Amino acid sequence: MSTNSGIEWTEVTWNPITGCDRVAAGCDNCYALALAKRLKAMGAEKYQTDGDPRTSGPGFGVTTHPAALKQPLSWRTPKIVFVNSMSDLFHAKVPLDFIRDIFDVIRETPQHTYQVLTKRAHRMARVADKLDWPDNLWMGVSVESFDVVDRIDYLRATPATTRFLSCEPLITALPALNLDHIDWVIVGGESGPRARPMDPAWAEDIRDQCLEADVAFFFKQWGGRTPKANGRELGGRTWDDMPQLAAASA
Repeated sequence: MSTNSGIEWTEVTWNPITGCDRVAAGCDNCYALALAKRLKAMGAEKYQTDGDPRTSGPGFGVTTHPAALKQPLSWRTPKIVFVNSMSDLFHAKVPLDFIRDIFDVIRETPQHTYQVLTKRAHRMARVADKLDWPDNLWMGVSVESFDVVDRIDYLRATPATTRFLSCEPLITALPALNLDHIDWVIVGGESGPRARPMDPAWAEDIRDQCLEADVAFFFKQWGGRTPKANGRELGGRTWDDMPQLAAASA
């Protein structure tokens, strides 16, 4: 089944893959790893092993779940779907054929809008020409700090119809971003007991860059002890702009 999401920029999550590992500073306080540990303790089937029945651990080894592939085919109303909120579609351990299977399901359900977010931008670009990209797929990269802005260039190299950036958790300033062929930018502060603070000037600068470049801007949260601890207003208002959904363009 799909899972209704508390993430402000989506509606449901769909996890045909679970598990990941840290690749950058943005992963230091990974919410998905902490959630996987809780789900394993609760007996959730997807998180009982680390991808190998001979091992035990936090339940966060990269694992594909073929039985979950057809879930979107049963959804009767159009949805905004975050794909693999508990993994990274372009992780090196995810077989290319399984990525193709996911793309096929997305193509078969054009009424839904699918959001894919990766930190493995290099692999994404490397296999982009081996995939048939559906029009209802939004492809995004995490850009949480200045040292990973090259992920934007890898994103631009894909034929995705809609491209977006997730600057969350925003842990450095991101001046002078190249937003050519970028349709949407999400900004958010980190949350949790070890949350790193976000300077308000960093978020304001990205907002201003988006306004100047005519790119949709979404401010998700300030972050803190909990995701909603410090609210969502930036400059006295909320920012909820998004690209056009698949159902609206049908």
